Amino acid sequence: MSKEKKYDLQNRLVDYAVRIINLSEALPDTKAGKHISLQILRSGTSPAANYGESQSVESKADFVHKLKIALKELRETEIWLKIIARAEMVKMSSKLDSLMKETDELIAILFTSVGTAKQSKER
Repeated sequence: MSKEKKYDLQNRLVDYAVRIINLSEALPDTKAGKHISLQILRSGTSPAANYGESQSVESKADFVHKLKIALKELRETEIWLKIIARAEMVKMSSKLDSLMKETDELIAILFTSVGTAKQSKER
């Protein structure tokens, strides 16, 4: 596996975190906006860090654990994105749709990665 290919998902997760940061900054300065901003900021930036940690773990079990944490955080972020969309908290619906699509894709990738890692762990 080439070095560029190996870090492709890491870069994608970092780009995703940046998009989440930008969305967080665009939320309204209200009680709800501040609350959701902090929540989505935490859950939406966490997958990049957890995936990064997974790249230097000491065991397969720890690798699977880090991927599962990243997956859990992406699923939480997905819920916050749906709340933001339904509450019409931002005016950038096309960017929000794009971010929701990326969330779904990243969830699918990590879900598959967890399954693959578990299978190779059992062998």
